[in-house]
Amino acid sequence: MVIFLALIIVAMVLGVIGATVDGLFFLLVIGIAVLVADIVYLAVRMRRSRPRRLR
Repeated sequence: MVIFLALIIVAMVLGVIGATVDGLFFLLVIGIAVLVADIVYLAVRMRRSRPRRLR
């Protein structure tokens, strides 16, 4: 969970810097890519950690 939160913070910082500083639009794009990768990572981790039911 620490990795998830750290990647969210990194994505937000890169997005803010990329949106406010002139000429650093690529940082905004990188921030969005990190955010999407983080969401995919969370989805995969949540899917694997489900307890299996015994029948």
